[in-house]
Amino acid sequence: MGDDSEWMKLPIDQKCEHKLWKARLNGYEEALKLFQKIDDEKSPEWSKYLGLIKKFVTDSNAVAQLKGLEAALAYVENAHVAGKTTGEVVSGVVNKVFNQPKARAKELGIDICLMYIEIEKGEPVQEELLKGLDNKNPKIIVACIETLRKALSEFGSKIISLKPIIKVLPKLFESREKAVRDEAKLLAVEIYRWIRDALRPPLQNINSVQLKELEEEWVKVQPAAPKQTRFLRSQQELKAKFEQQQAAGGDDGDEVVPQVDAYELLEAVEILSKLPKDFYDKIEAKKWQERKEALEAVEILVKNPKLEAGDYADLVRVLKKVVGKDTNVMLVALAAKCLAGLATGLRKKFGQYAGHVVPTILEKFKEKKPQVVQALQEAIDAIFLTTTLQNISEDVLAVMDNKNPTIKQQTSLFIARSFRHCTPSTLPKNLLKPFCAALLKHINDSAPEVRDAAFEALGTALKVAGEKAVNPFLTDVDKLKLDRIKECAEKVELACGKKAGGAADKKEGKTLPGKTPVVSGAAGDKDTKETSAKSGPPKKVPVVKIEVCEEKAAAVLPGSCIQQLDSGNWKERLACMEEFQKAVELMEKNEMPCQALVRMLAKKPGWKETNFQVMQMKLHIVALIAQKGNFSKTSAQIVLDGLVDKIGDVKCGSNAKEAMTAIAEACQLPWTAEQVMAMAFSQKNPKNQSETLNWLSNAIKEFGFSGLNVKAFISNVKTALAATNPAVRTSAITLLGVMYLYVGPPLRMFFEDEKPALLSQIDAEFEKMQGQTAPAPTRGISRHSGGNGDDGEEEEQEDVGSDVVDLLPRADISEKITGDLVSKIGDKNWKIRKEGLDEVASIINDAKFIQPHIGELPAALKSRLNDSNKILVQQTLSILQQLAIAVGPNIRQHVKNLGFPIITVLGDSKNNVRATALATVNAWAEQTGMKEWLEGEDLSEELKKENPFLRQELLGWLAEKLPTLRSVPSDLLLCVTHLYSCLEDRNGDVRKKAQDALPFFMMHLGFEKMAKATGKLKVFLCYIDFSLANFQRPGPGIFQDGRRSSTSQIPVYIR
Repeated sequence: MGDDSEWMKLPIDQKCEHKLWKARLNGYEEALKLFQKIDDEKSPEWSKYLGLIKKFVTDSNAVAQLKGLEAALAYVENAHVAGKTTGEVVSGVVNKVFNQPKARAKELGIDICLMYIEIEKGEPVQEELLKGLDNKNPKIIVACIETLRKALSEFGSKIISLKPIIKVLPKLFESREKAVRDEAKLLAVEIYRWIRDALRPPLQNINSVQLKELEEEWVKVQPAAPKQTRFLRSQQELKAKFEQQQAAGGDDGDEVVPQVDAYELLEAVEILSKLPKDFYDKIEAKKWQERKEALEAVEILVKNPKLEAGDYADLVRVLKKVVGKDTNVMLVALAAKCLAGLATGLRKKFGQYAGHVVPTILEKFKEKKPQVVQALQEAIDAIFLTTTLQNISEDVLAVMDNKNPTIKQQTSLFIARSFRHCTPSTLPKNLLKPFCAALLKHINDSAPEVRDAAFEALGTALKVAGEKAVNPFLTDVDKLKLDRIKECAEKVELACGKKAGGAADKKEGKTLPGKTPVVSGAAGDKDTKETSAKSGPPKKVPVVKIEVCEEKAAAVLPGSCIQQLDSGNWKERLACMEEFQKAVELMEKNEMPCQALVRMLAKKPGWKETNFQVMQMKLHIVALIAQKGNFSKTSAQIVLDGLVDKIGDVKCGSNAKEAMTAIAEACQLPWTAEQVMAMAFSQKNPKNQSETLNWLSNAIKEFGFSGLNVKAFISNVKTALAATNPAVRTSAITLLGVMYLYVGPPLRMFFEDEKPALLSQIDAEFEKMQGQTAPAPTRGISRHSGGNGDDGEEEEQEDVGSDVVDLLPRADISEKITGDLVSKIGDKNWKIRKEGLDEVASIINDAKFIQPHIGELPAALKSRLNDSNKILVQQTLSILQQLAIAVGPNIRQHVKNLGFPIITVLGDSKNNVRATALATVNAWAEQTGMKEWLEGEDLSEELKKENPFLRQELLGWLAEKLPTLRSVPSDLLLCVTHLYSCLEDRNGDVRKKAQDALPFFMMHLGFEKMAKATGKLKVFLCYIDFSLANFQRPGPGIFQDGRRSSTSQIPVYIR
């Protein structure tokens, strides 16, 4: 009794640590009551027990342990600091509770684990449970599996990560213990409820009897999607909604199980080290049998459904060589299968090699043997899924000009299959345009199989992008061929199973070009805004017959006016024009038959009128009709030739310009300007040419530069600069000055071949414009903002000329990157390596603008970024800066294989090397944009490296770039764990840069994702805790989704 009286006086926390089990039992009982009484989850009382909770669950006395488990459960449920005990407590539960004979102890242990998951500590709980699966005690293994199953059943697959569980499932099925196998089977059935057939590939190698039993159980699983029934503390809104739904007795039985990609659940297999040691020798052997052996070894390795990332450049290079040059077609097919396996296993990680192999595969389609063609098709289809159509478009379009009909056919079929995987957003007009142009050539090919393949590709484009997007490119196609394209479009089944852009167009009731019915009357002049492509005069437009025009005009004009139109007396013609003008001024917009009226004005003598007063009035009436009526491009074509003919006239020129401006407002400046320029330079009158250029200079200022066909303009300006008449040259230079306001310095690149005297005049004009800003457009805005069918046309026009550098002729330097040059760059002697780099710099410098196909140069330059000679590293970086500017935006296809190695150089110990590397990365990012850098795992892999220089430079770069982006790829989330790791880094500079970058990660990813990622931290940082807590309530300058507004320099919660 004396002993009892001693410990009875002790405080609760000391009782819980007492050596007597009775004292501890009493302590646990009192602690349980205390935990249930404390209302404030942030009470300081909770902190007293932080270090004791593990002892509650691991008590050596079974009776005391049961009460300790109850107290621990109450603590985890109510204490705000409970999360800090997760790892040690769950570990204690696994090792000291799950092996207990009492069922109640096991139940409480499972409840504690589930409660930790509820308070947002799912990852450490799952980690400890997975460790428990390696325990030698089968009871512990069974209990861990049961806990994982219950957690998945209650919280769902979004909270419980399935990948690590699926990884250990096959091992559990191999257990000697029946109880373990049975529980594993129940777990597999539960996983199947959430991901369905995605579970099959990872379990394909388990015992066939067990697999059969699983199949039988899977068949019994309800088709309805499973639902989360227990919710995290942060999911209270979702919980309330669920409870409300349950109370109402509602059950969405129609809900479909979300699709899960089985690839994401597989473990990656490393195969490069498993290649035979003599593989590269055998693959070059003269005997085809040896080459076959080498390829078969690769084929076996690439059958693994998921491959680990690595440097596959050499392997891809030799496989490409076999496909392109091997004379044995059986080996070509085998190499193609290997490439398909690599692409399938690596997915997006193979994208960096896609540009190198696509042209080779397409050109190899000259082989007609079915087994070779099939292997090549499978290879190129698998490769396409690793990249984007934009990245390989130039390679594909280059092959389209091949003379071999089989190559043309298979390339068109490949384009059709590729289009099926696209959406309207991934198939923009600037990408559609070159493909449609190439395919339109093929629909006129002499070989029927080529024509059929082209029709299929065009039909697929029509189905994916919609008529609104494709129509402008089909204006010159006759009715029969259009019908064939539509027929193909109807048969197309898209990869996503949706109607894509086509459905939307059907709702708008649009028709294909060439199918517009011929109409008469006023309505007939709303005709061709949809059907006219801006790239040239519309050829298939409804033109109203002259007899119908006369009838329509007679209905709205005075009778005397019609009679006097062709009078021989100029005074009568003048009186006629006055009556004509009054009638037009009084007409309502919808009553005005524009085409009929301008046809009357063009009636003899028409634009050959000799009296300047009559002509002035006639031109003024044209302007009135264009301003007041539904003036179409068909009507414009009737009068434009006459206007251009009179623009140089001293007395009538201003009226002609007024009429042109009115037409430009009605039909849009890009189309009008192109027609006018073509007409002016098809005649020899220098005065007309000069005044046309002057009108255009003024029109661009009034209408803006959006949509203008820069390429066509530059061609006409060059013609004008070569004119013998000085007034034409002066007007051309003035027009260039106006264009400079919108295009900027790149415009000069097109005229570097001009004579020095002329170039100095152009430079002088450009100098005048420097510092000036382009005026805001004052015309052509309201007329086309209402969306009367011209939206699609305007969208397309905005694409044209948006990047003038894209119009520059680019040289192909791939032939200059010879084997000797590559050998020089990789030579052991640094002086020879430097010579090689000097040669590359010279090649790029001479070419100025180059195509993105640069042969073996990327691999050669990549190896020099690791050069022991830092001078050569810097020289390589300078070359890469040159390369980015020379290739332009298409350098994006080299980001994965050459861009990220530049980022690796940011980890160099020398300041000057890091500075050069950063400048190079910025030069590349300026050309490519940020999307290519943020997609995939590459950036997170760089940030994962524990190099303080690399981390601080990379985080600083991200802190600079992220605020400028409106959206980012979801893959940025992969960097968050490493960002948090950097906040704990020993290096102060790394910590500071991580703190600078953190708010911008939150800005794009949002609170929930950032908060969830903190579960992986060993220590929950106060800085993150504070920032995330404040992030939930955005202040001024923060969008609701967390993005920073333009008015705020940095997020309010960090100031």
